[in-house]
Amino acid sequence: MAQEPEWKKLKLSLERPYKDEQGQPIPVVLDITPEGQQIYEPQKDLTTVIGENLHRIFSERGHDFFDKRIDDRKHELRLATQEGGDASEPTENSTTNAMTPEELFQLRMKIIPQLHVALGEMSQARDLLSVLLATDSTSRSTSQPSTQLSLSQMPLSQLSLSQPLSQSLSQAPPDIPTSSLTATTVAKPPAIQSVQTFNTQLAIGSKDTALRHAVSLFKSAAQGMEKSRIQSEKYWVDALKMRRNNWGLVPAPLPPGSSTGKGADRTAKDFLVSFGLEESPVMFKRRAVGRMSTIDTDIPHLEFPLRQNMRLQVSLVCTNPDGSQVSGRSDYTRIVENTTEKSLRAAQTEVVEQEIFSILIREASNLPTASARVSERLIVIEAAQATELQFELVASDYVPQDSSSKYESLQASCDLIYAFLHLLLLRAHGYAKSQRLRRTVSAGPSQASTPPLTLQPIIDMLQYQVFCQRVQAEISRMVRALSDAGIHTKLYFNAVGESGEELIRELQLQGTLRLSGECLLRIEHRRSLRFTFSSPSTLTANLSQATLPITSIPQLVQLLADEVESCLLQRICEIGAALCEHVHGTWFVDSLSGRAVGRWEGNVLNFRISFTNSGAILCSASRMERGDQHPDTHLDIYSSDRVPGVSLLHWIQKMIENAMTSA
Repeated sequence: MAQEPEWKKLKLSLERPYKDEQGQPIPVVLDITPEGQQIYEPQKDLTTVIGENLHRIFSERGHDFFDKRIDDRKHELRLATQEGGDASEPTENSTTNAMTPEELFQLRMKIIPQLHVALGEMSQARDLLSVLLATDSTSRSTSQPSTQLSLSQMPLSQLSLSQPLSQSLSQAPPDIPTSSLTATTVAKPPAIQSVQTFNTQLAIGSKDTALRHAVSLFKSAAQGMEKSRIQSEKYWVDALKMRRNNWGLVPAPLPPGSSTGKGADRTAKDFLVSFGLEESPVMFKRRAVGRMSTIDTDIPHLEFPLRQNMRLQVSLVCTNPDGSQVSGRSDYTRIVENTTEKSLRAAQTEVVEQEIFSILIREASNLPTASARVSERLIVIEAAQATELQFELVASDYVPQDSSSKYESLQASCDLIYAFLHLLLLRAHGYAKSQRLRRTVSAGPSQASTPPLTLQPIIDMLQYQVFCQRVQAEISRMVRALSDAGIHTKLYFNAVGESGEELIRELQLQGTLRLSGECLLRIEHRRSLRFTFSSPSTLTANLSQATLPITSIPQLVQLLADEVESCLLQRICEIGAALCEHVHGTWFVDSLSGRAVGRWEGNVLNFRISFTNSGAILCSASRMERGDQHPDTHLDIYSSDRVPGVSLLHWIQKMIENAMTSA
């Protein structure tokens, strides 16, 4: 069945208009003068209207109106009970109900027009008979003798009852004047002026409503067309902007149900925005697809059907020796998506970070130097001693709470790892592209090579950082002990000797990241200790007499103690030789017993250097005389933490002078 056109479905409102276009009430037209002036119905007070209506009730229906209604209702109930009891026997003496004024008025309105019509017909018949029976006496006297009388002048006694009326008329046809024939038109009396005015207003209002509705339809259609044109123009302007910013545009697939046969139009009517990386897996390429929204909004909007709104967060948790924990997390700024460019940037960042997280999950189970716990959105790795590395997928609108135990150094390390992961992902993509191009160029079988790792360089870097911190802590403790003893020292510590450009170049060429640094300790401007280290935990001591690899922290502590002890004993011998020069004293270092020995005129003075567990320097002085029964007599013991502000060299000088004086 064919659908009816829109104009046939248009419905006209018969409601009387009561407001104009400005919302003002329309006055009621009571009458219109011949000059065209409109007479409006005066506005009446509500109290006055109610009073007039009550007055009309009593004036038209009588003062006993309410009593009549009560009596009528009682009579109706009585009749209903009688009819229910004996419905088969109608009462002969039943009284007729009186007509109400409303019924009388309706009967009058129905009968009066019919009576007017009957009056008009009777008047027309009377006039016709008068014309037919009338005789123009003036015309009869001029044309015929006066002996012939007209039918109107002839008495009824002279008319023969045996002759028909037609013969009489034919014998003496009357002369009917032309001017006496008239026509009468009977018409229905005109309606009341106020009713006619209301009907006119109703017709005008209906036409006005229809015209307004039609105008609104045309206006809405024009606005829809203009809106569609602006939206289409904006759609292509945004597309050109995205293409200018080097975002990939791909043809959109045909909608479901489109014809794909021979000769069918298979041209794409739309396009998709691809913002994924070139060498990403297919799963992430499908996620990195967006399309322009067809909804008209003030803010440019892109629709991402497979967007998960998840971002990567890197956290570090370190445990102090006292058991307290400090943490830090990577700081990322949420992108406000108020433009198309920013929306694409935010969506691309999420897809790239989700790809990084998938790679971390795959490599976390094969770490050779660390243990890991993996869940759906969280990876916890024991990267180094008392150091936990966490990778977590959080919501894009997640706002981390400020923590009092958060350190800026840990936050900087997390930011570095976050940026380093993107660099490692690009390296993996570069390797995949080179392998793909190599397979395309060479027809023979390609040599199998190990793809570069993403998580292991991060673990190596953290282990190297913790290793350097422990080495620096031990060396700094020795420097602090020497400073407390008044020994001048100078420490130079550089954990990473390479620049950023060198590290990136090394990462691209060799595929591995090797960090290296050095440490230089100078004591009393005489002895220098040089250490070199490389990632993840390789330490080498470059001494004047040898190059020693150090494999543990206790070995480093012992080496530092031996070198500092040797340096201090050598310095004691120099001080003693200078003070005992006038007595021809001899000073030397006994390497087997680890002491400095001074001899002059039968006296022997020994100095020993040792270290406490807290790192303080101890120096004991003992004296041995030729006639003494005890081979060794202790003079005094120096401790750098017990005698603050006293230099070890001054104490040694004082002990030598006292020994020479007492001898």
